Amino acid sequence: MPVNGSTKHANAVRDPFRSMSKAKRTAAKPKEAPAILLGEHSRYQVKSGWLAGTFVARAFPKPPTKARGMIAEATGATEEAAIAALHEVIDAREDRRTGERRRDPQTDIDVPSVEEYVEAIRQIALSGPQCAMLTALSLAGEEGLTDARMAYAAGYKSQSSANRSFVATGLLIAEYLSVDCQAGDAPGAPEGTALLGFRGATANKEDEGNWILHPELCEAVRLAL
Repeated sequence: MPVNGSTKHANAVRDPFRSMSKAKRTAAKPKEAPAILLGEHSRYQVKSGWLAGTFVARAFPKPPTKARGMIAEATGATEEAAIAALHEVIDAREDRRTGERRRDPQTDIDVPSVEEYVEAIRQIALSGPQCAMLTALSLAGEEGLTDARMAYAAGYKSQSSANRSFVATGLLIAEYLSVDCQAGDAPGAPEGTALLGFRGATANKEDEGNWILHPELCEAVRLAL
């Protein structure tokens, strides 16, 4: 028979996890990692959140796209500050790229850089024939291609179909890069083609001349396609 106080002591001995259970009940729960916030700015997708002890905002190509990799990054004391700083970085980047474009005497437009063309080609939805056409023109270089050879290279049955596809390609790139492609188009040239290239010199007025891509676009096609 237990003496005074021995019952309480015996219960404590029989329940060795009592103190541990209490500790578990009072321990703080680990904080969950904050979710990544998705947004957009200009033509890019923005992802922001807490990373390595600071708020970070990063810009990426918008899905769906073949492009990979980060476009720009900024940090801030708050998530909102990081996003605002990233917007400034993107806007400054766009201003720089626009200011560095080459003025082309053939088409009277500011030709985008290789970097811009590569980004556009990887982002826009080009069809197989459109890719084939750009590739053939890129390989032709300064000699260019006749309408017939361009249509054949892309697998079109008619030159008119190839020309419409060529125009559509220029308009897609112009829309992505926010370029006013109509302002520089030569008289009689379909809208959008000036952003892609120009007609080569001809021996007579009846010959329209070969289509020649801008050198920047030639290089971009070789890198992106």
